[in-house]
Amino acid sequence: MRILYLDCFSGISGDMTLGALVDAGADRAYIEDELTKIKLEPYILEWKRVVKRGISAMKLDVILDPEHPPKHHRHYSEIVQVIQQAGFNERVTALSLAIFEKIGIAEAKIHGIPVQKVHFHEVGAIDSIVDIVGVALAIDSLQVERIFASPVPLGSGTIHIDHGIYPVPAPATLEMMRGLPIASTNYNLEMTTPTGAGIISGIVDEFSKSFPPMIVDTIGYGAGTRDLPNQPNVLRVVVGKVDPYIGKWQVSHEHLAHEHGHGHTHDDHHHHQHEHTHTHPHHT
Repeated sequence: MRILYLDCFSGISGDMTLGALVDAGADRAYIEDELTKIKLEPYILEWKRVVKRGISAMKLDVILDPEHPPKHHRHYSEIVQVIQQAGFNERVTALSLAIFEKIGIAEAKIHGIPVQKVHFHEVGAIDSIVDIVGVALAIDSLQVERIFASPVPLGSGTIHIDHGIYPVPAPATLEMMRGLPIASTNYNLEMTTPTGAGIISGIVDEFSKSFPPMIVDTIGYGAGTRDLPNQPNVLRVVVGKVDPYIGKWQVSHEHLAHEHGHGHTHDDHHHHQHEHTHTHPHHT
């Protein structure tokens, strides 16, 4: 089974997640092509490699066209409709809607309004749509079947948003983390955004303080915007597999080739083990 572990030691945001998943091997061309199915004001995705305190990471920016700025705030109900009508595959649609639903419900509760009336403006509607659907496409591209995450540091202090000066974590972020493990942090800044909390609460299946038992396949680092004073501001993602016979992987590589090589029938394998005492016909 293919699994994904989100190692959120510096928190999590939508762009950090998408950058990290692409760094770990998600198909960028597939993600960009599929995203064109969503009809939005024009934007470009800018991918660049940056170094965050010694770690090379992928930085994603959604650049809006200054000639065609977004015309209005998008309501939750409109975003749901846009995603449902885009024609993504079932998994991408389900993952995208699961993340948006968590954000929508949390924002509705904080503002005391019906969920359909929630509108996306703090993080920019286009940014959050691109980040969230992009993450769903990346997970689909990596063929991940189960998602794990570490406890999540949220940050502290205050943040300036449209409504004024708010505490960190933002109320919607904290609301989404109810019932989920958070981690402490010494930083007086926002480490987990509402989009990041939506990803964590919407699609993570299991939390684990350390890596789950797995065979590591690929690793990706996604960069946040700011620099932290004492640690790299990156999200690390690890893609691998859980093998029901994971204990049997502690063997020499030569033996592994016999055990897991393709093309051996059971009799072939048996023949290798006992070639001095038995003969078995080879099946082709």
